[in-house]
Amino acid sequence: MRSELIDISTGGREVVFDLTSRCEQFVAAEAHQAQGDGLLHLFVPHATAGIAILETGAGSDTDLLAVLEELLPRDFRWQHRHGTPGHGRDHVLPALIPPYASIPVIGGRLALGTWQSICLVDTNVDNPQRQVRLSWLPS
Repeated sequence: MRSELIDISTGGREVVFDLTSRCEQFVAAEAHQAQGDGLLHLFVPHATAGIAILETGAGSDTDLLAVLEELLPRDFRWQHRHGTPGHGRDHVLPALIPPYASIPVIGGRLALGTWQSICLVDTNVDNPQRQVRLSWLPS
């Protein structure tokens, strides 16, 4: 297994940040040594972010943030109350959008569907810097 930690700047706003091209670069560098097959695992070492696989660019990313606002409103109902108003919702997010994902790699390519992208989902406006750990597990 090989692992790499990448830094992501979210700009201090709620974001669905597309990691697909960065994942493809990582896999390309690793897969040639293992005849191209294996598993890419992503993990976000933060208590307020997750990894989602969804279509981006056609509005699904904006729809996801809207649904999260409905499910987890940014208000004062949360017991966890430090940070900006409603920050407690950010700590509930990883229970709905897990902080990890695994994607098969076949022939050196991510085995994603046509419209699937790998995304960091971050609603925590208090922390504009994130890290994502990419791990390569050859078959």
